[in-house]
Amino acid sequence: MREAISARTQPQAVRKRKRSLRHDNLMGYLFISPWLIAFFAFTLLPIAASFLLAFTNYDVLNPNWKWVGLANFERMFMQDPRYLKSLQATFFYAFIAIPLRLVFALAVAMLLNTNRRGVSGYRAAYYAPSIVGGSVAVAVMWRQIFGADGLVNAVLGTDIAWLGNPNTAIWTLIILAVWQFGSPMLIFLAGLKQIPREFYEAAAIDGANSWQQFWRITLPLLTPIIFFNLVMQLISGFMVFTQAFIITGGAPLDTTLFYALYLYQRAFVSLQMGYASAMAWVLLALIAIMTALVFRSSSYWVFYGSQED
Repeated sequence: MREAISARTQPQAVRKRKRSLRHDNLMGYLFISPWLIAFFAFTLLPIAASFLLAFTNYDVLNPNWKWVGLANFERMFMQDPRYLKSLQATFFYAFIAIPLRLVFALAVAMLLNTNRRGVSGYRAAYYAPSIVGGSVAVAVMWRQIFGADGLVNAVLGTDIAWLGNPNTAIWTLIILAVWQFGSPMLIFLAGLKQIPREFYEAAAIDGANSWQQFWRITLPLLTPIIFFNLVMQLISGFMVFTQAFIITGGAPLDTTLFYALYLYQRAFVSLQMGYASAMAWVLLALIAIMTALVFRSSSYWVFYGSQED
């Protein structure tokens, strides 16, 4: 008798449970609906529109646009020498600025990895350039510092046109990128604090000097942090825009015409939205390929403490 009653009441309990789950799901979607609306309206739909425009000759001033297939991509690599210069400038900047920034950030993080009085103030001071480093105000300041009558020439006693010389213009932007080392520095500092002090004490007892401790303990245990910083800086390095736009405008002779800057010029100066959309998708592919290569190589040089020999 008891089993029969249980059998009859079980479907009702299941239906009640399902109604409760549907209600909970509905309330959950209701609460996140503002984010979903913004995501579809301002992220997903523009991405889809950009993908479609990449295969057209859409021009803002010309309503008679048409489907051109892969013509934009062929034009990029075969008919547009400025595009190739933007690729060259971007790769040069990324492969020089990113390693220098990471090395400098790690060096400063190791210097600040102490418990001395006032060290927190130094950490905040070194982090500050990363907060304002991408702003227009800092870019304008940098342009004045490296101007013909700027601070650098005044200190060195020279009259070099740092921003007008094709051999030195891009290096001023690289120096600015290295100056913005605060964000990776804090991440390195957090990683350094996770390394047990017992490792260094045991190494010191065995006679290892500071340099040996760095190569045998610090660097291997920091490889996951280095990997994370490398990926994040690689992505931002290929998307650099503000510095070149404000300081040099891509000059001289397109030596600082970074990819994002040239994309902006095609989209909002020449109003060639179809061509600019194609450039944007190529940039996405380049970043994806470079990131995938870093992930692929990580198995050879990134050490995780949970790994077994």
